[in-house]
Amino acid sequence: MNNLTSETKLTILYIFIAFAFSVAMRMIWVYQFNGYEPFMFNGQFMINTNDGYFWAEGARDILSGVSQENDRSPITLAASQLTAIFAYILPFSFESIILYMSVFLSSLIVIPIILIAKNFKNLEMGLIAALLASITVSYYNRTMVGYYDTDMLNIVFPMFFLWSIIWGINTNQNRYLIIVAIDILLYRWWYPQSYALEFSFFSLILLYTIIFDRKNLYNYKLLAIIMIAMINLDGLIRVALVLGVFYLFTQEKFQKYVFYIFGASIVAFFITGGFTPIWAHLKGYLFAKDVIVNNEGLGLHFYSVMQTVREAGEIPFEVFANRISGHSITFILSLVGYVWLAYKHRVMLFALPMIGLGFLAWYGGLRFTIYAVPILAMGIAFLITELTSKITDKKSIKYFSYFMLTLAILYPNYKHIDNYKTPTVFNVDEVKILDKLKNIADREDYVIAWWDYGYPIRYYSDVKTLSDGGKHSGSVNFVPSFILTNTQQQAAKMARLDVEYTENIFKIIKENAELEKPKKLNIFSNIEEMTKDYGFYDTNDFLLSLETDIELPKKTRDIYFYLPFKMLNIYPTVKMFSNIDLMYGNIYERPFFFMSRNYETKDNITDLGRGVSLDLNKKIVQIGSNIIPIRRFVRTAYNDKMELQVKQELMNFSSNYSVIFMKNYNTILVLDEDTFNSLYIQLMVLERYDEDLFERVLMNPHAKIYKLKI
Repeated sequence: MNNLTSETKLTILYIFIAFAFSVAMRMIWVYQFNGYEPFMFNGQFMINTNDGYFWAEGARDILSGVSQENDRSPITLAASQLTAIFAYILPFSFESIILYMSVFLSSLIVIPIILIAKNFKNLEMGLIAALLASITVSYYNRTMVGYYDTDMLNIVFPMFFLWSIIWGINTNQNRYLIIVAIDILLYRWWYPQSYALEFSFFSLILLYTIIFDRKNLYNYKLLAIIMIAMINLDGLIRVALVLGVFYLFTQEKFQKYVFYIFGASIVAFFITGGFTPIWAHLKGYLFAKDVIVNNEGLGLHFYSVMQTVREAGEIPFEVFANRISGHSITFILSLVGYVWLAYKHRVMLFALPMIGLGFLAWYGGLRFTIYAVPILAMGIAFLITELTSKITDKKSIKYFSYFMLTLAILYPNYKHIDNYKTPTVFNVDEVKILDKLKNIADREDYVIAWWDYGYPIRYYSDVKTLSDGGKHSGSVNFVPSFILTNTQQQAAKMARLDVEYTENIFKIIKENAELEKPKKLNIFSNIEEMTKDYGFYDTNDFLLSLETDIELPKKTRDIYFYLPFKMLNIYPTVKMFSNIDLMYGNIYERPFFFMSRNYETKDNITDLGRGVSLDLNKKIVQIGSNIIPIRRFVRTAYNDKMELQVKQELMNFSSNYSVIFMKNYNTILVLDEDTFNSLYIQLMVLERYDEDLFERVLMNPHAKIYKLKI
């Protein structure tokens, strides 16, 4: 340590301070919920992001050495592999590791920020920027404790990329060539979608070289090794190519071949795919449509999942600004600071891809805002340090000003953290029922639920699912939507059909792959294959046939239905995916579903909110200006043995609207007859099930599991 310069010692100190601050802020959530049993399972807090259970499943299977065929367990993906390594070498429980990984890995972002500032001889700017970036709203939201997802390193890697580019351009040292390449290799291993951002960096460096430094041979070395590291080939091949090219670039006798290598890398880029993965990744966000049409086969129309994903929608400016900087004023000042910083240090122009991707959030969805966070944090930090230095040279006043201004920009973000009491994905009762199912169901059995719950179900019950966070296109979602929101008879038949068709397609694909000359398979959606196999040319006719006694495929495995109470909150969204004419794309009239938990009764009139009121004396429900008689009034309540008691009063059989009062949930439902008869309402809300089709398996007020008999 004595051999280190004072600048290096200060750099290490600032990194330690910023890292500790970032970790401490993320521990506020743990402090707030300390001892709160509903969020804990097996003595540890559960995670609070659905996708985290995907990576956890993969890590679990890596450690156990068991993963059945076609279970979609991500045993080959980086997040699961890194988690398994940590779980193997660290003396902590698996649950603790997946809970806290995001805290420590995301906090690494402070390192490249401070190292970039060191290059500018402004370490105080680096410290201020690191403190702000590490806890800014969007970055905190996607890297908080329990947010176990790839986001914990998705900004760290590009920031190290930016640091190595800046230091490489400014020093022309060969070591930064290999550092840049290693960062790309690791980034692609961690997050394959990094392709677009990598290419943006490459394009800016190329533009910078042409405009400002086209005679500098080092820049072409940098461009060549970046392109070789990012070409669309297997990772091990890219590693070998990078090492080989790096060796050539460090040897004087090969300098005359730099331009040839650069040209070859460009050719290799286009040969291996070029822009294809970049465009494919972005167009789903930028050009999302309500209805997606399969132009082959029957030309079926499906509802687009992108219309229901909040992170892919447009956001207001204030939300956009707050997520990037914590406050609109901070955001505007950050932009000013960045422009000034880039004017003084034009290498900061290389950060434009991250700002551009962050600004894409304004149109393409809030998930992108995290990319702009560290860059604009550097902008406001530069503004603070530069303006303060111009006002005074006195150290005590300068550092006091730094401190107070830093507190001012940190405070809105701290308040957000303090108020952001996000719950775990499942509560303990929901998890207990899935944990019990693991001992009942076979690993080849299926559990049908909405895609939001797919990953947690697979993790806790070790079963298969039809849809999940990575498999929920419109064609995939149609079937679970149809099952959950149609009658028990239709749902039961569709469940058996879809599971057996799913498994049969796995078999066909496997057998075809084993052929000496594999054929081109024209497999469309399951629902289309069913339509054609049953002799129909119109899928609507096939769906109607589910109300008749059609012959079903041979049963090869059991099927379970996971019906959580919380799905009531998204029932209309679930219904959207099957509320469509698959042949022509027309959206059917939306079934009526209204839920109220904030109601008030006065003079025998119950105001449910949003213009809906209930008068049981007159046996009517008023929806806006429409007065509608009530078909039936149903009251549900649990007795002392936690058995559901259902009392029903028929009021006006000619009406199409019923009311359900769920006493223990403090919830009132107003719904039409189709919704009332749906599988979800009948089995979860009322526990009324056709004993020829279903049997009860596990029950508690939070979730209910049934088994299909046919």
